[in-house]
Amino acid sequence: MDKTFRILAVNPGSTSTKIALYENDREIFNETIRHAAETLRTFDEVQDQLGYRRDMVEKTMEANGYDLSQVDVFVGRGGGLMSVTAGVYEVTPLLVEHAAKGIPGQHPAQLASQICKQFADKYGKRALIYNPPDVDEFIDIARITGIKGVYRESHLHALNQKEIARRFCLKRNVQYEQVNLIICHLGGGISITAHEKGRMIDSNDVIKGSGPMSPTRAGDLPYMKVLDMAFSGAYTKKQLTEKLNQQGGLTDHFGSSDMRDIIKMAQSGDRDADVVFRAMAYQNAKYIGAMAVALRGKVDAIILTGGIANNKAFTDLIAHYADWIAEVVVMPNEYELEAMSAAALRVMRGEEMPKIYTGVPVWNGL
Repeated sequence: MDKTFRILAVNPGSTSTKIALYENDREIFNETIRHAAETLRTFDEVQDQLGYRRDMVEKTMEANGYDLSQVDVFVGRGGGLMSVTAGVYEVTPLLVEHAAKGIPGQHPAQLASQICKQFADKYGKRALIYNPPDVDEFIDIARITGIKGVYRESHLHALNQKEIARRFCLKRNVQYEQVNLIICHLGGGISITAHEKGRMIDSNDVIKGSGPMSPTRAGDLPYMKVLDMAFSGAYTKKQLTEKLNQQGGLTDHFGSSDMRDIIKMAQSGDRDADVVFRAMAYQNAKYIGAMAVALRGKVDAIILTGGIANNKAFTDLIAHYADWIAEVVVMPNEYELEAMSAAALRVMRGEEMPKIYTGVPVWNGL
């Protein structure tokens, strides 16, 4: 009989930490730990949340009768690193050091490897990460900007995007390495990515800031107006960063990041809500068009995934603009915890060797 491995998957997000416990490929516990906005505001930086989030995970497991000492491997989403190739990584001291710095920019994903490593060290077990947001498979021409030495970087929902691609290909009985897909992860942040025969060759940047507006992010803006805001004296750097990356988009327009609230407002006759809702879908479709260009029009399917993909009014509106490019397939929600657990199980069974993080970026300029 196969050995049974207990796997704890940890995925910190902007306002929650999702955890799930598996025995091999069977989920036995799943919980979304919600973090009140007023609590998170007490921390100056995302990194300062480490102890709080770790303790919340530990308390939640204990409250539900699960002993962390019985876990064989802890696996997290990862983040905060130099660019890396796709795959599973052993959590090493260098990886933790870089994650703690949040090298590409502060994001809760950087806490995952650190939480897993602290549990692994405490109980004498292993810690892994899988397909962090820092996965970089860009083609070189996708990196160039109009300022010498300033390059576009790959920061996207690599974990869920790769998993959704795998599931789509499994259903269609095709190989990921043989198809071209445009995958749109629609959540608090939105990443729209061109997948060319197994590689994510271009996308918007969900950390440094580009792409459509989202429930919490401002998206593309006229940069001269951003400069005016930056030098107006009305904002500190931290305040402007939060306005662009955490309190932008729907949150800035309406004080809510919940798409359902905005739809209710629009349906009740609020013209502003209606226009902004449609504008957000329109901006998503424009980026789909851009990724279609990256694939030279050879697109096998456009896949809409993430939590907002449950919203039919929104996905229908995107399809209205983009379905001439290729079939639009809606695969709502996300499968990040399942993907992490499956990767950890492959490592524990000896089916896959984890990579070692070197701290050397995939691409370091011309």
